[in-house]
Amino acid sequence: MAGKNIKALITILTILLLTGCAGTPKNVKWSDPNVARSPIESELASTPPLDGPKITIAIYAFQDKTGQRKPNDKFSVLSSAVTQGAEVWVIDALKKVGKGSWFQVVERVGLDNLVKERQLIRSTREVYEGKEAPQLKPMLFAGLIVEGGVVGYESNIQSGGKGARYLGIGISTQYRVDQVTVAMRIISVQTGEVLLTVAVEKRIASHRTSADVFRFLDLGTNALEVEAGSAINEPVNYAVRAAIESSVVEIVKQGEEQGLWKFKKLASDKVNEEKSKNENND
Repeated sequence: MAGKNIKALITILTILLLTGCAGTPKNVKWSDPNVARSPIESELASTPPLDGPKITIAIYAFQDKTGQRKPNDKFSVLSSAVTQGAEVWVIDALKKVGKGSWFQVVERVGLDNLVKERQLIRSTREVYEGKEAPQLKPMLFAGLIVEGGVVGYESNIQSGGKGARYLGIGISTQYRVDQVTVAMRIISVQTGEVLLTVAVEKRIASHRTSADVFRFLDLGTNALEVEAGSAINEPVNYAVRAAIESSVVEIVKQGEEQGLWKFKKLASDKVNEEKSKNENND
């Protein structure tokens, strides 16, 4: 009997070594809050600047149009699959593209609060300063409006794995892929014409590795079962933000291709043009 217990102990230690003690919280890294960096920060910054004054643009909402709930294989949940505040990432991308040289974003998501605050300022000034109180500057109006939303969330579009088991001891690896789709369009305020439209897909990967042991220590009396493993899931919010920022970059590129605006020529571009002209003349 003692020999069986020793063998069981050796089996448990072997499994824990194979999984790197992934089942313990020691591998969890706790850190202080930090600034959420853009998933495609370099691509946003490397977008050529606009040749001309900034374009005033507005966004009222960028809604979740998927109607999907957070996926769960065991029971239904009421949590939404994607963020309900995607317009935050749209505004952030519009402000950062081309190192902030492209768009002048005006507040429209919290327009009611803004209008109320301006009314409060007017009424307070009239009470204390009378009719001679200085007037507020007029609010900026936008020439373009951004519309769209998160239009698709497909869960488990691809899954699979591999594993092996021998004498009750096994190791397995599983993966799963979801996909989020973002659609965006630019509309002219003066004419109502849809000038540009783009759709971007971003996949979300999940990976799980586990090891387990199932052995009967004595016939019909005792059973030993040990499990250990780890899982890595790409955040859905990260994927949504990456898709939105890629949409903004693509909108800028399409607008330049269609002649709606122009990229500003950098000093290096001008030097290359001069070299090519000189070579052609020679």
